[in-house]
Amino acid sequence: MSFLDCSCISHTAVQSVSIEDRYEDSSHQFLSSAVSDCTLPGVFGDDITGLSPEPGHYQLLAELGRGFNNMSQVSMARHTPSGQLVAIKHTNLDECTEEELLQLSNEVLLSRLFRHPNLLTSRLVFSSCCQLWILTPLMSYGSADALLRSYFPDGMSESLMAYLLHGVLKALEYLHQMGYVHRGLKASHILLSGDGHVYLSGLHSVYSMMRDGRRARAVFDMPHHSPALLPWLSPELLRQDLHGYGVKSDIYSLGIVACELVSGRVPFQDMPPTQMLLQKLHGSHCCLLDVAPFPLGKLGGLTVSRSGVDSGIGESVATGSLKHSASAPGPAPATGHTPVTVTTPTTDRPQSPGPKNHSATLHSLVQQCLQQQPDQRPSATALLTHAFFKQVKRHTRDTFLNLMYPAVPLGRPQDDSPVSCPPTPACHAAPTSPLSSDPQGAWDFS
Repeated sequence: MSFLDCSCISHTAVQSVSIEDRYEDSSHQFLSSAVSDCTLPGVFGDDITGLSPEPGHYQLLAELGRGFNNMSQVSMARHTPSGQLVAIKHTNLDECTEEELLQLSNEVLLSRLFRHPNLLTSRLVFSSCCQLWILTPLMSYGSADALLRSYFPDGMSESLMAYLLHGVLKALEYLHQMGYVHRGLKASHILLSGDGHVYLSGLHSVYSMMRDGRRARAVFDMPHHSPALLPWLSPELLRQDLHGYGVKSDIYSLGIVACELVSGRVPFQDMPPTQMLLQKLHGSHCCLLDVAPFPLGKLGGLTVSRSGVDSGIGESVATGSLKHSASAPGPAPATGHTPVTVTTPTTDRPQSPGPKNHSATLHSLVQQCLQQQPDQRPSATALLTHAFFKQVKRHTRDTFLNLMYPAVPLGRPQDDSPVSCPPTPACHAAPTSPLSSDPQGAWDFS
């Protein structure tokens, strides 16, 4: 019987979940560089292991979003004894099916197994009555998806993209070398702390390629809640044939995320699922609109003429929507951002006001990630040396803040005022906290 089953039956005192001894820590070789290349010097301080496993010690401040098929509530909270701000995901176990309990148990176990500075894992998990509490460091800037919707509606600068994607690749490199496929890579699973540290979340979709002590060449499992992931999934994963899929499936998803970040829009998202499936299986691809939509093989050396290559360094925020630009003050944009398109027309979606010349290195990155054949895509380790990421190492604290402007992190003094009392254990009621005033601005943890 798992600890989740026990917590559903025994409604007693708070029990701390201690399961680290069940696994051999095989990740020590990745911990020599405790501070990632995508972490600014001296800012990796998100440890929460010293906090207490007592629900009464936490004061909920605001709801940040929902997760786990909308069954979990994620809230910003303050640990009252220390004053530290954290994020809490609490789930009512009595409302979960047996399959969902297994998924939740797997996520918690993997969170204890993985040790990498770019993976959002929790070292503090406990149950109270029928509630499972998972504590993580507070991601003050939220997810990349929330940043796109709130501050960068027409896409991010290439420098900010490189900063985020480099941290994601470090996490993917670790997962792939450990024998796991993420299968849920999207902008809402890329989180950014107030100190500028990039985290990859979404461990509930992670799948092991290890079989009987050996690494399988391919796996065939379909991710849970896959309809919500369709735009990001690779053709070979969707095909579900005898060839299966492997870690290169995550590289394809990274290419889709790159298109998502540069345009503020998700490729294929406006298509019906059947049409999306056919487009991917037939080799349709996404391309940046300052290059004609030819097949990937015909792009060659990316010799398309450009009036000026925009690396995104020091770029200001675009004003794709007059309504949004009026409410979010910022410098006048130097250029517009170009959306990403699919070679087959879809619905009438609002487009950005003007084209933008993307750098050749960004085109090259997207081209390599979105190859139809998995063996033609580079590994995560190879992509880390791509020329697009050379700009990452030049960032300092000040340049990072310039990249994030006008985004404002959570946890400022005005965000710290208590808005709810410490929750009391209740078997059939989740802890209450005020809902976000803008549901579209809430984080997506699913």
